[in-house]
Amino acid sequence: MKEYVLDYERLRERRNAHSYLKNKLGFPDYYGKNLDALYDCLTELGDCRIVLENADLQEETEGYGEKIVRTLKEAAASNFRLQLEIRGRDGRTRI
Repeated sequence: MKEYVLDYERLRERRNAHSYLKNKLGFPDYYGKNLDALYDCLTELGDCRIVLENADLQEETEGYGEKIVRTLKEAAASNFRLQLEIRGRDGRTRI
């Protein structure tokens, strides 16, 4: 199973988040760099695990990073081949 480790800090600003995700997750060139395109690509992934590190979500209320986390959770719920683990800055697993 392939594992991808993402840094939550890199997802907080929309301007850079989608380029980071495209590169880290190996999305195709036609990736639309928006939340709908992210969901579509995530639900098409094969067996893999995404580990999101440094995610102190209580610090952010409805920022762009939180929207990406919501999209990750929704995609993992729809794609049984995708596992998602969210870790706080303290290294503890949140989900």
